[in-house]
Amino acid sequence: MNFALILFSLVIATGVVWSIDHFWARKKRPAGTPDPWWVEYGASFFPVILAVFVLRSFLFEPFKIPSGSMIPTLLIGDFILVNKYTYGIRLPVINKKIVEMNSPQRGDVMVFRYPPDPSLDYIKRVVGLPGDKVVYRNKKLTVNGAEIVQTKQDDYLDSERLFYTPRFSEKLGTLEHQILVAPESPSYVNPFASFPYRENCLYNSEGVICTVPAGQYFVMGDNRDNSQDSRFWGFVPDENLVGKAVFIWFNFGDLKRIGSIN
Repeated sequence: MNFALILFSLVIATGVVWSIDHFWARKKRPAGTPDPWWVEYGASFFPVILAVFVLRSFLFEPFKIPSGSMIPTLLIGDFILVNKYTYGIRLPVINKKIVEMNSPQRGDVMVFRYPPDPSLDYIKRVVGLPGDKVVYRNKKLTVNGAEIVQTKQDDYLDSERLFYTPRFSEKLGTLEHQILVAPESPSYVNPFASFPYRENCLYNSEGVICTVPAGQYFVMGDNRDNSQDSRFWGFVPDENLVGKAVFIWFNFGDLKRIGSIN
């Protein structure tokens, strides 16, 4: 469901009703005559729907985390806010960038339209920028020849399955965050048969090596062995960017999770 298109359609419909009433119909009604139902509901909702549309399209958009691919940074059920203007101002519905601003940086937690199916929104961490050489081999990450050091932390406990997974901290760019790495999972990646710039990636039993094309980004989940990401389906083009995840604003199961996202 394209919620942005639905919201845009409601803005147009209620805006037309408001305009007809404000500039024409209201002047024709005798004084003291109650507003017809179509004015009462349509015109009165227009300012509210317009405000929501502008806020959601150009400033901040809420999302709910549906999967565990970003554990331990984001948990299933987290409600997050995504900054829509950090990576440039885009026209709603068609997602066309009209104002250049900042570009994604290594370490950013980014929401984007899933390249194999742009109707879906995905969230991952930016690992590789245009021109970067990204190597993920034997569960070790290297960017442009520099290994991203993994520092061991306390194991992560899945409270539902009572299962421990090794947890590490690593630093991408200026941002330090935590990841999960399951030693029992295989190192190799089973990629999609084809995706744009598939020739930029080399696969073997130890993992994958990719050179990020211009205008594209390489992303990975923090739950490294439970994430379908750029290792599998390729790169995220700039036109698919939605925004930067910046804040957890609610979680029904754990209010302590409210706060900024690393």
